[in-house]
Amino acid sequence: MSARDLAEPYPHVTTDDSAVDAVRLLAEHNLPALLVLDADGAPYAAVPGSQLVRQLVPAYVMEDPLLAPVIDDRHAEAVVGELEGQTVFQWLPARSFRPPYVGPDAGMMEIAAAMARTHVPLVAVVERHGSATRLLGVVSAAGLMRHLLAAGGRA
Repeated sequence: MSARDLAEPYPHVTTDDSAVDAVRLLAEHNLPALLVLDADGAPYAAVPGSQLVRQLVPAYVMEDPLLAPVIDDRHAEAVVGELEGQTVFQWLPARSFRPPYVGPDAGMMEIAAAMARTHVPLVAVVERHGSATRLLGVVSAAGLMRHLLAAGGRA
């Protein structure tokens, strides 16, 4: 089965969107990762939710986890306040999460390999026309597993 057939719509943001909107999208859609497109609509980043949560943890808590129990829900407002006014580009982790992507004719094993290499639970399916890139959809880890089981006759 080709990537074109496996691709499903997936909510995404752009690098210019609000960081608060990105958090809201991740939370409201229960997404495993945030898909970020650049201004031209090409995949820019695919960041696992766990790495976005890390962006919300104060640096001093990351350095000394024993401080975490003394921080309560009153501090949540401050965390959200820090996000306000930031774009997705400004908020993304410094570590690069180059999004895995494949063309529409890629097979299941090519998609699985891209996912495994990058440790990101989704692979964008893109179609290129000259310099323009169009997102056709995304293959998630769960979707890929569903199709692998079906192909093996065990679904």
